[in-house]
Amino acid sequence: MVHNVTSAGRLMDLVPLFHDDFRVQVLVTSTGSSAFQGGIRELFRELQLPELPWEQALSTPVDLAISASFGGELDQIQGNLTVVSHGAGYTKRLGKPGAGSREPGAGSREPTFGLSSEWLLAGGRPFVDGLVLSHPEQVERLAAVCADAVPSAVLAGDPCFDRMLAARPYRDRFRRALGVRRGQRLVVLNSTWNPEGFFGSGGGQDVLPGLLPRLAAELPADDYRLAAVLHPNIWYGHGPGQIRAWLDRARRNGLTLIDPVHAWRQALLAADLVLGDFGAVSYYAAALGTPVLLAADGAGVLDTEAPLAEFVRRAPRLDHRAPLLPQVERGISGHRPDPGPSGFVTSEPGRSAELLRRHFYASMDLPEPSGPASLEPLPLPPYRPGKVTSPLHVRTRVEGTDIVVERSAGHPAGAAGEAHLAVHEETRHPGDLDVADVITRAGQVDDPRLGGPAAWTDEVLRLHPHCSTAVYVTGPHTCVVRGRGRRGTFRLTADTDAGADADPAAYASAFHVWLAHGGLVPARGVVLRMHTAGGVHPFHVKAIG
Repeated sequence: MVHNVTSAGRLMDLVPLFHDDFRVQVLVTSTGSSAFQGGIRELFRELQLPELPWEQALSTPVDLAISASFGGELDQIQGNLTVVSHGAGYTKRLGKPGAGSREPGAGSREPTFGLSSEWLLAGGRPFVDGLVLSHPEQVERLAAVCADAVPSAVLAGDPCFDRMLAARPYRDRFRRALGVRRGQRLVVLNSTWNPEGFFGSGGGQDVLPGLLPRLAAELPADDYRLAAVLHPNIWYGHGPGQIRAWLDRARRNGLTLIDPVHAWRQALLAADLVLGDFGAVSYYAAALGTPVLLAADGAGVLDTEAPLAEFVRRAPRLDHRAPLLPQVERGISGHRPDPGPSGFVTSEPGRSAELLRRHFYASMDLPEPSGPASLEPLPLPPYRPGKVTSPLHVRTRVEGTDIVVERSAGHPAGAAGEAHLAVHEETRHPGDLDVADVITRAGQVDDPRLGGPAAWTDEVLRLHPHCSTAVYVTGPHTCVVRGRGRRGTFRLTADTDAGADADPAAYASAFHVWLAHGGLVPARGVVLRMHTAGGVHPFHVKAIG
């Protein structure tokens, strides 16, 4: 029973527990109880299961009904009802819909969503047959506020977290899928959907709009990769197209938006730092041992007795007014894992499939299948390399065949070295190309639209007289570079055997400035060493015309 996409994502975790059992027919329905209905139809099409209208679902006898929310007339279900959490336990204060208007400033006095009589009793009696909890501390909080519901409590761990635990060995694959290169650090921006969240006002003035351009300017593009995981209610409440429009500048500066249903856990596993708020994703990150900086703490939103609230009280904060790079660097280098989240997310790590299937089949009065219970492994997301189409300000220093390169989508304060401007041909503002020293784009060698590297580089230099160097990126480690005048055309190839793994356009900027310092490429070619992202990236230069 789906309330919204957020709850649907958690229910999809459970479907494999019924695989291969010809005795069980799975049906889906939408309660229609959420203001966030976007995306539900697409998920139902993906599942390809029979869908019942909600009114029919309420009147249809079933052996087991499962919800990941309390939305809809769940007390009218004709069958055993189990409710699972769609977060890291039950943590937020939220008055039951229809129970009266919210009193301003009364957040701390409101009941805890899913863990109070307002949510668990109908007509003064419990109506949930199985309330799945992930840790005994939730049972203790339940007993303190709604003792009548304690008999329905089922300690069965956290399947969402178990899927992440099982996928931890594949962290490097997830990083490569996001185009994170050697030496780069992945910063994941995360926001829950409350107005007090990172994407909202942060409890005061809007935080994210002012922070995004600063992150792009202050965090060097070759040292850091930025991605954003937004709560499904943000994504589908406003619409993916609106989110992309709001974040257009950030995306052109290199921010990648992560699928909030299918890929957020993989991004979390790949992260070096999470810049988040008081939502479950930040807590999951901390439980995985990942550094977390809070940009919004959601004061008054959380149940003060919940472990998440204790984590928020202790977690380091981001100072929006101070320089960002030192804070990010300290957040990573000075991190010491907090044992609290890892202990309180689940009391049964790795066992949720076994415990949940046991409960589900007991509720249906069916013997369990003979094979072991298991969850679906997290899939490897599509390859999504970083792409910056905003102009990049490049600072360089040349010492023989060693070139230090720092690129950023802004003017970082205190940056040293010689400067030039590198612009992607797909820049939003065509005037950027008229002042660019280096113009880049990526394409296949045989792309008929561009004519290949030779034709494209020749055309760019002819169209843009100010440009000194045209760069055609032909692969993740190669590019073709043509210089104006007698400089000729060259192929640049990263020495991956020596550990080189940087953006080919960065190699091109290093080569551009090396030539400007009088560098000459001998017939046999030359090896240059680019210093960026805390490492050395050798690359071969060979004249091809």
